[in-house]
Amino acid sequence: MARNLLKNPNGDEQLDSWELTENGGNLWKVEDMPGDCGHDFYNEEVTKYFVTSFELCLKRQVIDLLEEGYSPDQLDAQPPVTVEDWFCGRTDCGCTYQMTACLLDENQEVLQEYNHGPETLDPEADCSWKQVSHTFSDYGPGMRFISFEHGGNDTSFWNGWYGVRVTGSSVTLQA
Repeated sequence: MARNLLKNPNGDEQLDSWELTENGGNLWKVEDMPGDCGHDFYNEEVTKYFVTSFELCLKRQVIDLLEEGYSPDQLDAQPPVTVEDWFCGRTDCGCTYQMTACLLDENQEVLQEYNHGPETLDPEADCSWKQVSHTFSDYGPGMRFISFEHGGNDTSFWNGWYGVRVTGSSVTLQA
């Protein structure tokens, strides 16, 4: 099994390792599972999640693949790269979720990009945890970094943390 290249994917270390690219409303927060979302996560080892507020909240990590121990030859062989994320909303307030993952060259120029959303979650619908997953392939030689960014906000602009919940994020490389 490939190792997760994201640091602190579940909020066990609060917001450490994440660059807060948008931190609106009442800012990012970490809560204990199941918390206000009210839904258990499929993996009992995941005990926390990140939660967004009433204005856009996005957070990002840029992974340096050479620092992670991959060689240029391994990376130029174009190994499959899989990005995954889990998200859910609340039953009392709608929210939006979005995720962007990019494969980057040595100058951090985009080789290939995947975007999910923004997706609006209806509080009247199923608010349980949902997974988004994408595998990059055939992206050409030169990948040296991977950028992973996700987040969202609530759709009612309520004071507090009624936006999308995210956890269980991963970036793996099959080298």
